[in-house]
Amino acid sequence: MKLVIFGANGPTGRLATAQALTEGHTVTAVTRHPEAFPINDPALDVAKADALDSEAVDRAVAGHDAVISTLGVPYGSENTTMFSESATNIIEAMAAHRIRRLVCVTSTGVPMKPPPGETLVYRKVIIPLLLRMGRPLYEDAGRMEKIVARTDLDWTVIRPSGLFDGGAVTDYTVGPPQMIGRFTSRRDLADALIREAVEDRNVRSIIEVITTEGTPSVYRVFLKEALRIGSGSA
Repeated sequence: MKLVIFGANGPTGRLATAQALTEGHTVTAVTRHPEAFPINDPALDVAKADALDSEAVDRAVAGHDAVISTLGVPYGSENTTMFSESATNIIEAMAAHRIRRLVCVTSTGVPMKPPPGETLVYRKVIIPLLLRMGRPLYEDAGRMEKIVARTDLDWTVIRPSGLFDGGAVTDYTVGPPQMIGRFTSRRDLADALIREAVEDRNVRSIIEVITTEGTPSVYRVFLKEALRIGSGSA
């Protein structure tokens, strides 16, 4: 299968690219800095493009079977329309080239409320602080979800929870929004992205991916991932 991955030079994008290549797919990794992309493979094309440049996006999308987007921006970023603008460009390019399968990443922060069943400290302290820090980004991710849902594409939106760097892919849980679970391993997220794109799972659905094995403490992830101010991609 021919896959194009936006945000390919982010932590999750690199994992998704590597896994897709390992599984025998042809991949175009889209990044603004191709010189810094660390993966080499005969089945890999590294394309320089800014997702906010509609013409560059159109060139990158052409000729593929499915599109994966791991694009994102860090907490505190002034670029608070990345999700919605990039989605618009990607969707227009897909329509122009008659590509139907789209899988993209937002966040469990999009509903702007904690899931039921969590502890009092998590609901009253951690979640409100994260939402305050990331409110403009979560709001734009919500706009992106609405833009995607209005299309007639075969789309899937994946909402990970608190991202962390895990080891091997685990027996992660996939389900509808508002699942109980605080963490998502980037390896599990990358695997879910490939499974959705290649196997057409959960078409026209918003899903969450939750890791339950080998998860770190809430406070370690909070300090490392939230206060570290992210990387610009999932």
